[in-house]
Amino acid sequence: MNLLAAILVAYLIGSISFAVLVSRAFGLPDPHTYGSGNPGATNVLRAGKKAAAVLTLLGDAFKGWFAVMLVQQQVIAEPLAAGAAAVVVVLGHMYPVFHGFRGGKGVATSLGVLLALDPWLAAGATATWLIIAFFFRISSLSALVMAAFTPLFSFFLLGMGRFTLESAIGVTVISLLLAWRHRGNVRNLLAGTEARIGSGTPQN
Repeated sequence: MNLLAAILVAYLIGSISFAVLVSRAFGLPDPHTYGSGNPGATNVLRAGKKAAAVLTLLGDAFKGWFAVMLVQQQVIAEPLAAGAAAVVVVLGHMYPVFHGFRGGKGVATSLGVLLALDPWLAAGATATWLIIAFFFRISSLSALVMAAFTPLFSFFLLGMGRFTLESAIGVTVISLLLAWRHRGNVRNLLAGTEARIGSGTPQN
């Protein structure tokens, strides 16, 4: 598999929407049609099926992990491949070709990507999300703080010789994409109107 093929495969894997597939399997409405309209685990949870939300979360994380691991196994001597696949699978989730380019915000898929790149990086990002969520109860704020800190973690690992520069750059690009996809939430946070976890109010 060459680099271009790896990028295409990663994008197509990312374009698979587990929110849509799981909702169909459970007989739930299309997640684009209710709540925030975001095809992700949080919105699926609003349909009242916790199992469906958990499966969506796991599926979105798995496809991020799988795309990067597949490329790492199939592309030989190409340090750019893992970093490129990491970015593109997240882009596929955010702008899926199979669903009219209407995708999710990419948090779960990004965590799957980080797990494939380095388990310690994934652990640091997850811990950051959980700490902010515990104290502030705002999912979008947790994602934004995670996005801010994860590049720092990746370059720390780079300095320890555990990471490649290409992957660290890929992680930085993913963090910028996460921030971009949460721009509406940033406006709500600044206005003091962002919903808290468990409030039942859709987060845009």
